[in-house]
Amino acid sequence: MATFSSVTQQHILQAIAEYDDRGAENFLGVYGFMPSRGYTLVHDGRTYDSKAILGVAHRYATGRAATSDEFHGGASGAAAILRKRGFEVTEPEGAQRSAVASRKAAAPRKAAAPRKPVVPEREAPVCPTCFMTLPATGVCDSCA
Repeated sequence: MATFSSVTQQHILQAIAEYDDRGAENFLGVYGFMPSRGYTLVHDGRTYDSKAILGVAHRYATGRAATSDEFHGGASGAAAILRKRGFEVTEPEGAQRSAVASRKAAAPRKAAAPRKPVVPEREAPVCPTCFMTLPATGVCDSCA
């Protein structure tokens, strides 16, 4: 099963460019994908097969194209990943997003709480004679 965490927006744009260069039929044939029956990626006014684009984007990210068998279906699969990367994905006629997905899409995002700055851990003082860590008193137990 492929993981798509390494796929970035740039990898998806590279796959779109290859799709445009090869043409839809050739692109799908080379990578073994069937034409999309549902979710389609929309970019610059053109539509693309969402699973095929994401599968080839996976190739650009990892060196291995993901196959159609490695995708979850529907709105929680390729469509969700592409949306997270900032792309528009259309839904098939009559498709309904889950109640959770609808609420997430409709709910405004809360601003993230500011994080505390990372303070590096203080280095423990070391005895210059025996190189042992000094106790809180600052006097070496071995050399004193």
